[in-house]
This record gives sequence, structure tokens and C-alpha cells, in this order.
Amino acid sequence: MTPFAFDRAGDLPAALRAGGAPGARFLAGGTNLVDLMKYGVEAPRRLVDLGPLDGLRRVEETPDGGLRIGALVTNADCAAHPLVMERAPLLASAILHGATPQLRNMATTGGNLLQRTRCYYFYDTATACNKRAPGTGCPAREGVNRIHAILGHSEHCIATHPSDMCVALAALEAVVEVEGPGGARRIPMADFHRLPDDAPERDTTLAHGEVITAVAIPPDRFGSHHTYLKLRDRLSYAFALVSVAVGVGMEGTAIREARIALGGVAHKPWRREEAEAAMRGLAPEAAGERAAAILLEGARGFSHNAFKIELARRAIGRAVRQAASGTPQHHANKVIL
Repeated sequence: MTPFAFDRAGDLPAALRAGGAPGARFLAGGTNLVDLMKYGVEAPRRLVDLGPLDGLRRVEETPDGGLRIGALVTNADCAAHPLVMERAPLLASAILHGATPQLRNMATTGGNLLQRTRCYYFYDTATACNKRAPGTGCPAREGVNRIHAILGHSEHCIATHPSDMCVALAALEAVVEVEGPGGARRIPMADFHRLPDDAPERDTTLAHGEVITAVAIPPDRFGSHHTYLKLRDRLSYAFALVSVAVGVGMEGTAIREARIALGGVAHKPWRREEAEAAMRGLAPEAAGERAAAILLEGARGFSHNAFKIELARRAIGRAVRQAASGTPQHHANKVIL
């Protein structure tokens, strides 16, 4: 591991001052960044530990009945919090589908938003990778690409975003609250992560020195009719080949409103408002088919991952039916009926 300086922030202004220095990175749970440093993928000059900032560890109800989840709330605490379980059970379910209990006890809300791809070539410093070293190429396009993107990829990168939590946050239309040298701002989840385009080294729209302080979730987020369906090679501790986060409001047997996002298929959680609009007024079976057609429009696989297109189509249909019937896919139930 390359030597680095270490700062422990006493308060948020101090953290922002230290984090704005060239080569500085913020440290929360460290479950991703420390691994990347050990592998030599990342080599920050300075780490700014946010651990002492207790003000970022709260889950609070907002005046409109929504939720505000602090950036340092651990994944385990978030999933188990009564307000999250009551107001945003889709988020709790997605979190519990990810990682292991040990990792969820350390990983944080803010860190989960910022975790980087699990592309084999990105982690192997002996290979080329445009995300790790811009301009060197993307060997995954012609190489081992079973877990890679079928949507939104570019000639420069076909990596996928690995988070389960972020897929649910996209479907819940969450907003990321950020503080930085230029002040505070709020970034909708749809705009927080980037597609690779010609700059795959940039995963998010955060500027250097900005720090995530919280995630806000609007009220009435599909308490009765939701599901998070995750399909993967192993039954536990594996990243999604395809995942689907869906919440619906029902009017009789028809869908009144819907929110749906896919994971494991693109460089960011994949959501299209046109798909959600097309589901309105339809029975669940037809709504799932219509949503899949729109969400997967333009999907293209590579030598090892083309199967994900059909897998995603079927997963979307199953997830919509489960959500509409009020039978969410429980994280502990490994059998999909």
C-alpha cells in the first residue's frame, strides 16, 4: 500500500477543508476504498476519516413524512431501523440482499453510493483499464465479460455498478445531499451516477472535495407493494447478474403508478420514466412485459453476457407480479417460485 497521510475530522467544516486538498479522499466504513488501496488500484495522498461526525449517523423523519438517512448510518442499522422498515421497506430489502452481515455492519450509506465497479480488469493492475488508467483500453469488451453491462455502455467501458442499495434508492427517487467548498446541494439519484461515455474514470457527478451528508427519501414509498429481486451466480455474497427494484400503487387489479430500476446491467442503476408511465392502467402481467420492452430497448450483450438480456426481461416480469400481489422477495428466501 502506498504511504498516505491520515486526518480525523473533528467536525464537517474541518473535514471539508482537509478533503479539498489535492489527492485527498474521504473515508467512511472503508469496505471498498481500503480494498482498492491494498490492490494498488487507488493511491490517495490523504485519507480524511469521517468516523467522528456523529451528526451523520441519524435516521430521521422529514416534515413531509419522508426519511433522511445520514451518510454514516451503517447498512445494517439502516436496514433494521423501524422508520426504514415502515416507510421504505424496499430499501431495507435491497440492503439485506447485499454483502454479508460483517460487511453491512461496517459499510455506510455514503460509502455504498460511492463503491466502484467489480470488473475483473479494473481490479487487476497488470491489465489495461480505461476506468483505472484512462486511455489504456477496455479488455473486457473482448475478454471475460459475464458480469458486465448490456445497457448504457460505451466503447471505453462496459463495467456495471455493483450496489444493491443504489438500485432501490433509484426506484425510490431518493435525493443525495452533498456539502462542499461551494456550499450545499441536492442531487437526484437519477443524476448522481454517470454512464461511462468517454470518461469512465468518473463514476459520479460529485466534485472533488464534496462529501455526501445524507440521502433523502420522499414519503409514501410503496410500503405494501414492492419487491427487490436479485439474480446471481451464488445464493449469497455475490453481486447481481440482474436485479430489479420495483414499487407499485394498485387500483383494483391494475397498476395505478410504478417505479422500477435495474441493477447489474449498466454503469449506474437503470431507470426510465417512460417505462413507468407505460405500466399505468395495466394488469401486472402486461405491465411487466411493457416495462421490460422499454427498459431493455437498445440492450446489447457481448461474448459472455448476452444471456442477461433475456434474464432481465424475465426478472422484470416476475418482480412486477410479486410487487403487485404484495409478496416481496424476502432476502432470506433463496427459492424463487
